[in-house]
Amino acid sequence: MSRFLKYTGMFTGGILLAFVSLFSWMHINYPNVGDAPEITIKGTPAQIERGRYLANHVTVCIDCHSTRDWSKFAGPVIPGTFGKGGEKFGEEMGFPGTFYSRNITPFNLKNWTDGEVFRLITTGVKKDGNPIFPVMPYPSYANMDTSDVKAIIAYIRTLDPINSQPPASHANFPMSLIERTIPQKAQPMKRPPVSDTIAYGKYLTLIGGCGDCHTPKNQGQPIEGKYLAGGFVFEMPTGTIRSANITPDRETGIGDWTLQQFINRFREYNIPYDEVPGIANSKFQTVMPWTMYGGMKEEDLTAIFKYLQSIKPVKNKVEHFTPLTASN
Repeated sequence: MSRFLKYTGMFTGGILLAFVSLFSWMHINYPNVGDAPEITIKGTPAQIERGRYLANHVTVCIDCHSTRDWSKFAGPVIPGTFGKGGEKFGEEMGFPGTFYSRNITPFNLKNWTDGEVFRLITTGVKKDGNPIFPVMPYPSYANMDTSDVKAIIAYIRTLDPINSQPPASHANFPMSLIERTIPQKAQPMKRPPVSDTIAYGKYLTLIGGCGDCHTPKNQGQPIEGKYLAGGFVFEMPTGTIRSANITPDRETGIGDWTLQQFINRFREYNIPYDEVPGIANSKFQTVMPWTMYGGMKEEDLTAIFKYLQSIKPVKNKVEHFTPLTASN
């Protein structure tokens, strides 16, 4: 018996040592995206305006990095909170841990170089070399045109500094290790000209994060053959939300939509915060930031629509909303 206990202890100790070694090795070697680039962004008026447009209406950085009012439809951003961070993405919503958006106003970024912010946006690696969980779709931003990334940085440097320090984020094990392997070196693409409508629409769809919410996933990975077919689940206080099928399938997607219907759908909520309707506990709610995307330029919405109409239609009927009931 004593020999058995001895060997059992040796085996357990070996497993523990191997785990500690792996943990240490992962922390030393990952993420592996290289140093932050040495860049200085001038912040010209045109560049700042381009960044303002992207951050508010295309990449919608301001959406997650501010405070959203969930008592109103689509959770519009509360005025005066732009960039302060603190939005929670927790286990109750299906995330593998508890994550809070960071303060991206000059209050928090004043000691960050432009290169460090650039690396964070495009690779998900912070100033201290540690990764962030891809609630922020940095794998998509990794392909963003360098000039657009710089424009966003120029814009957020102009935000009012807000003294806000959100709680630290925490990934559950083993995601705390896995998230270290997710960041990859950025592979920026050149933004296609507006005249190349389909390619330009594909670019906007990518950096707008459409695929992140409209493509269903299994254990964090997109399900093959379901690109933009909807069904991604969001658990909300009012019930369960599922993203829409935005492929051109005529029965279950947007194949029978006209361009004007598509544009009108976005424009419907291009309204001031005070005019956004409230919701009752049993009514439909959505995480889609309509009030932000609603400000997108018509030529950009047109390009996105034409790109979506060009992709493979996928038949996938989605029940958009299941309200919370007493039995839930």
